[in-house]
Formats: sequence, C-alpha cells, structure tokens
Amino acid sequence: MSNTRIIFILKLIIVLGLCLIGLGYYLINHAHLPEKMGVTGMVISAGCYALGLILSLPTKMYLTFIWVKAEQEKKRTSEDKN
Repeated sequence: MSNTRIIFILKLIIVLGLCLIGLGYYLINHAHLPEKMGVTGMVISAGCYALGLILSLPTKMYLTFIWVKAEQEKKRTSEDKN
C-alpha cells in the first residue's frame, strides 16, 4: 500500500474519531442520555468519547512522523544538490 493511500485512510480514521467525540458530547449535553438511561447512558456516552480519542490520537502521531520523515528527506536532497 502506498503512502498516499495510508495517509488517506488515516485521515478518514481521524474524522471518524472526531465524529465519535462529537456524538459523545451530543449524547451527554443535548440528548441527556445519562438522565434518561442512567448508568447505561453514561457508559454509551463515555464509550463514544473513549473510542473517538483512541481513533484520533495515535493516527495524528503517525501522520506527524510520516510528514517529519518526508521533510527530512526533502532537506537531505536539497543539501545533496548544493
């Protein structure tokens, strides 16, 4: 799989993670799920938050490593030309 394909998939995972964080926020603050369902509502809302964080944070770190590596390679090639 090429780097561009991996980056595209990771960006989709980040968006999915942010959507899950937003869903958790909506369920707690606007739908008042914990008040309606009790502990089960809290678990569902917290699960959305947690899964969103799990999906979004590591992919951001991996993308940052890829971009830093590409920057270093560009820098090396420009130094080699000079």
